[in-house]
Amino acid sequence: MPAENSGDGTTTSEPELSDSLKTFGAVLKALREDAGLTQEELAPRLRYSTAYVAKFEQGKRFPPEDLPVRVEPVLGRTAGKVLGAAVRSLRRKPGLASWFLQWAGIEEEAISLYAYECRAVPGLLQPEGYIRAIFEQRLPPVTEQKLEREIAARLERQQLIAQKPNAAFSFVIEESVLLRGLGGPSVTAEVIDHLLVTGQRTNVEIQIMPLRQEDHTGADGQLYLAETPEHEWFGYIEGHRSSALITALRDVSVLQQRYSKLRSQALDWRATVKLLEQMRGAL
Repeated sequence: MPAENSGDGTTTSEPELSDSLKTFGAVLKALREDAGLTQEELAPRLRYSTAYVAKFEQGKRFPPEDLPVRVEPVLGRTAGKVLGAAVRSLRRKPGLASWFLQWAGIEEEAISLYAYECRAVPGLLQPEGYIRAIFEQRLPPVTEQKLEREIAARLERQQLIAQKPNAAFSFVIEESVLLRGLGGPSVTAEVIDHLLVTGQRTNVEIQIMPLRQEDHTGADGQLYLAETPEHEWFGYIEGHRSSALITALRDVSVLQQRYSKLRSQALDWRATVKLLEQMRGAL
């Protein structure tokens, strides 16, 4: 089942487990057990966390392209070939939102996560009223049951900020996103209050890009960046029901340069707080 975009650098919910992903996980588990290794023993040899390996085996994460390469020196050449064929098969399967599955895993493991948004408040910063306003306006509409599942999934995903106090989170948000007033004054007030509270965390930096800014590097649209525990950087962009995980070093470097410039052009946290409080008082 393809995931659905919602203008926040992620999707609205975790995709349902597919038979193919579960089969891949079962194969990886069998190869691991045949080698006499536990998940805890295999993970560091593959340079992944134990939780990440567990998600592969449970069919909850789309395997990265280099997994077979990492597996071969640990589990053997045959295991590498088997998993390589399985990964290629998954990538050919129609309807699998591989871009989301990869990014979700990267985001979960990231030690640094940066976001520039010009369309909506980033998903990790959306209070429930704002999430509901976004999803209820989406076309085509979904059933009430599906809507509630998606809202719950978004709220659960937001626990990343609280659960990763040693990870660095940086957000640059266009002032126009808040001025739009999505969901009405009460929802906008909820958003501003949430930004003010979350921005007080030592590992979170929130900056507003003022509405009038002659020097602006974000003309090409939103962007996301993540740094893995191995200090690899990935980029991510999305549009209407489409997205791209950016892995090429040259392209990731371009996004890093642009994001660095955007941070220098946006208001610092003190000026951001002042602006948010003014906007809150005007509601």
